[in-house]
This record gives sequence, structure tokens and C-alpha cells, in this order.
Amino acid sequence: MNRSEISKPVQWVVWGVLFTVILAIFVLFARQRLTTVKSKLPVYSVLRDFALTNQDNKVISLSDLAGKVWIADIIFTRCPGPCRRMTKDMARLQDLWPKDASVHFISLTSDPEYDTPAVLKRFAQEYKADLDRWDFLTGTKQQIVNVAVDELKLTRIEKPEGERESVDDLFIHSTIFVVIDKRGQLRATIETDQPDSLTHAREVVDELLHDR
Repeated sequence: MNRSEISKPVQWVVWGVLFTVILAIFVLFARQRLTTVKSKLPVYSVLRDFALTNQDNKVISLSDLAGKVWIADIIFTRCPGPCRRMTKDMARLQDLWPKDASVHFISLTSDPEYDTPAVLKRFAQEYKADLDRWDFLTGTKQQIVNVAVDELKLTRIEKPEGERESVDDLFIHSTIFVVIDKRGQLRATIETDQPDSLTHAREVVDELLHDR
């Protein structure tokens, strides 16, 4: 067997290895392109720092949520209207992602004088909230207004006594979910009374999880 006959199998092996390496690089590049995208969702506002108290009496600030995509709403525990439906929907949302996903959930109370951390914790447990990923936040009335209204663009209006339909009919408040990205930017609102609201929320969050 001459030298050229020996070298041909070696050449084929070398070319095979090179092809495999090039293919692997291409696949990794394509996968990176697919999983890391530039979101086209608008930026409605950039949140300023805040400090509110959760159901465990722990202070939660914007920095605690850095690097996470989070969904927020405003409710109150003695609400006779949509709050329970909204909380049930939020509970369904928490089950859409694994526990180690960078997704968090925030429920602010519009009724901080009544909704103490202890009251919020009982309410959270009623809905089987995963309190490692879901904070129920309270504070002073002004702190709630600052975060909910000024930062998250949610509505919170105290109802005049003459307009209340029941003793617990205390507030007019937003019934939307808002979605904040990993950099603390408000990126989307979700109408919770729409049949596709949970699907829409999942699509938005997944897009922001992969946002560059």
C-alpha cells in the first residue's frame, strides 16, 4: 500500500471531524439566535426604586426583582368584586413556569390599613401562592399610591361612601396585570377579563425572558 492510499482515509477522518465541529458551531449559533431575541414590546416607563412590606414582614424593593420578569396587579382581600378572580388567575400563572424560572409575581393591596402582612399571608395561603415567587405587598397609603399609580400605572380610587354598594365596596381599582421586564421597565398590560388573558400573559413573559 503506497503513501497516497494511506493518506486518503486520514483525510476523510480529518474532513469528517472538521465538518462535525462546523456543524456544532452552527447549531449553537442558531440556538442562541432562537432563544435570545430583541423584544419589540414597547417600554411604557422605567420604574423607580420602592420599598414595600410583604406577607412575611420583609421589605421588598425594586432591586430584589432585578433580573426577573414579573407580573403585578392591585387587589384587596375584602374585595367583593374581581379581586378573587384575578388572584385565581395569578395562581394559574405561577404554575405555567418551573420554580427556577426567572419569573415573579406581585400583588399590591389597595387597602393597606386593613391588609396587614398577617392578613395578606392568610389570603395568599388560601390561593396556594408560592411565596418564594409571589409577594403580597402593603405599606402606607402614600407608598401604595406611589408604586401602584405612579410607577405601575394602575388605578386606585377610594369610593365615596354614598356610591358604595356594600360595606366592603371600598375601591375602584385596575383589573389588569402589568408585566415588568428584567431591567425594571413596564412593557405590557394584560386585560384579565379576556378569555385569552393567561395565554397572552405567558407569551409576553416568555418573550421578555429571552429579551437581550
